[in-house]
Amino acid sequence: MSQAYAQLEKKFKRILVLGDAAAILQWDMASMMPKGGAASRAEQMATLATLRHSMMTTPEMADLLNEAQAKGGLNDWQDANLHEMQRTHTHATALDESLVEAISRATSSCEQLWREARPEGNFKKIAPHLKEVLNLTRQAAAAKSDKLKCSLYDALLDQYEPDGKSEKIGPIFDRLEAFLPDFLQTVLEQQKDHTFLKPEGPFPIEQQKQLGKRFMDAVGFDFNHGRLDVSLHPFCGGTPDDVRLTTRYDENDFTSALMGVMHETGHALYERGLPLQWRNQPVGSARGMSLHESQSLLLEMQVCRSSAFLEFATPHISEIFDKTGPAWSIKNFTALYREVKPGFIRVDADEVTYPAHVILRYKLERALIQGEMEVEDIPAAWNESMQRMLGITPASDREGCLQDIHWYDGAWGYFPTYTLGAMTAAQIYEAAKQATPDIETQISKGNFAPLMLWLQENIHSAGSHLSSADLMIKATGQPLDPEIFITHLKNRYLENI
Repeated sequence: MSQAYAQLEKKFKRILVLGDAAAILQWDMASMMPKGGAASRAEQMATLATLRHSMMTTPEMADLLNEAQAKGGLNDWQDANLHEMQRTHTHATALDESLVEAISRATSSCEQLWREARPEGNFKKIAPHLKEVLNLTRQAAAAKSDKLKCSLYDALLDQYEPDGKSEKIGPIFDRLEAFLPDFLQTVLEQQKDHTFLKPEGPFPIEQQKQLGKRFMDAVGFDFNHGRLDVSLHPFCGGTPDDVRLTTRYDENDFTSALMGVMHETGHALYERGLPLQWRNQPVGSARGMSLHESQSLLLEMQVCRSSAFLEFATPHISEIFDKTGPAWSIKNFTALYREVKPGFIRVDADEVTYPAHVILRYKLERALIQGEMEVEDIPAAWNESMQRMLGITPASDREGCLQDIHWYDGAWGYFPTYTLGAMTAAQIYEAAKQATPDIETQISKGNFAPLMLWLQENIHSAGSHLSSADLMIKATGQPLDPEIFITHLKNRYLENI
């Protein structure tokens, strides 16, 4: 190992630790911070972003990267770490420090205002601030696309899905868009005469918290290294050693918060399972957001809506809320969690309609980045797309273009990773079941260890040692195949109604 590489590890450790500090501040801003702290928090976040950027873009950093590359002599993990260092450096050096600071300030301010505008359903209130964020994001995309030699949108996508390309995503989404409408109608037709018994509330928030934590504990979440709180938009933040989850509660419907908790727990287990020996190094970080989303959707969709999980979970649900009767039976919960119903809110969507929500956002944000749309066009374009794809139109922007935080806090290029993650989840879970045939039997008994052990060995512990494509081939034996996801939908929603 060269002296140059050793120095790079030290420098990147400091940069990533500062990033951890920013992650905790971000979580606090979303869940705990008083409203009056917004201005000072924006200043703190901007200062940290600027500091990390300046540390990354010094001339010395470029010299060390070049020297380490030239001298070689690294093992596989070190070589992969150097590759990730170089990729991170390329993204950072594409942007001037002034642009980094401007983006941080604009997104912090816009995110805080979004927390007021969303409940009000007031898009006009936030539109000028979103316009500023979009303008700065376009500038960042232009600078990065020049460095990365790719399209404007792909330059943003690469931040969340390394080496991701629209030309590859397009055909996959086209396949789903062609399949889903007829399939959706078939499922709706088969389910129209089915009786879905909705458990009657109210469901006190404290009991919902108790239920969520019980299932988090069952799947292996370590509360010594994490916590569950409340925010306007559910998310998983913090650091691998201090994972911060949030959800939101509805006293009339416990199922939404429960599935939200399990979704975010999937993210958390991935973070906790990243290789300890490479903590605070780029290679020890998660391998892109498609894989990250696969871990949350594997737990929420593949596992927690399965017959095996509901066999285990139903008695616990009945016990927590002290309820019995037909609405609280395994059969009814299985039906409820397989009910397909077009709705406005992405995070509450079923497996069949969820991809439509993502494809809508993917197409809109590409058009916005490429200058084919402007901020003022968003509400109408959103509503038209919802009507075309799902046959419904939001009554207000609260249920439409204000529902997600992503654009308002600067996460442009993120949305396609949700559906890529859903397909990845189906393929990974199928591989896990083939490798360990009694996984579902064990889940029905409340034993998640066989599944979690397989995921730890084949996915989590790999960090960013391999590319997403190579990791999929190693773990499942083949590249990402959307037909596996389509087969999963057919098996679950046509054969088990």
